[in-house]
Amino acid sequence: MIDVADLIPHSGTMVLLDRIVSYDEQSLTAELTVRDDGLLGGDDKSVPAWVGIEFMAQAIAAYAGVMAKQVHEPIRLGFLLGTRRYNSNVAAFKVGSTLTIRVEKIMQDDSLGVFNCRLLGEGVEVTANLNVYQPPLYKPMSSL
Repeated sequence: MIDVADLIPHSGTMVLLDRIVSYDEQSLTAELTVRDDGLLGGDDKSVPAWVGIEFMAQAIAAYAGVMAKQVHEPIRLGFLLGTRRYNSNVAAFKVGSTLTIRVEKIMQDDSLGVFNCRLLGEGVEVTANLNVYQPPLYKPMSSL
């Protein structure tokens, strides 16, 4: 089993994903249990549905981490540029519920990517497209 913390540039309580379910060259599926730590808002009963964007972004970061590890590159920071068409059928996620996040690459070049994302749980369906940026890997110039 792959440790999520080894794939993303987050640490401690900011690692929101619990496990990687599957991945391939185009996509990744992860799971998490909604926590009540108040880190991203909410209370002991629910977390706002807009936090789903962060869940999706971390799944994309995990995808990038898996791809980097396959070619023996370091885990790098990435940035969420924005989202389009964020649709949620709920206003909040129930604390203790299990959510499955699937991210699928639509387009990606050396630094920009667009991913189709879907978050599912009992009575929960959230979809969005996320635009992300990952700066190119710094490679120092060789000395002359």
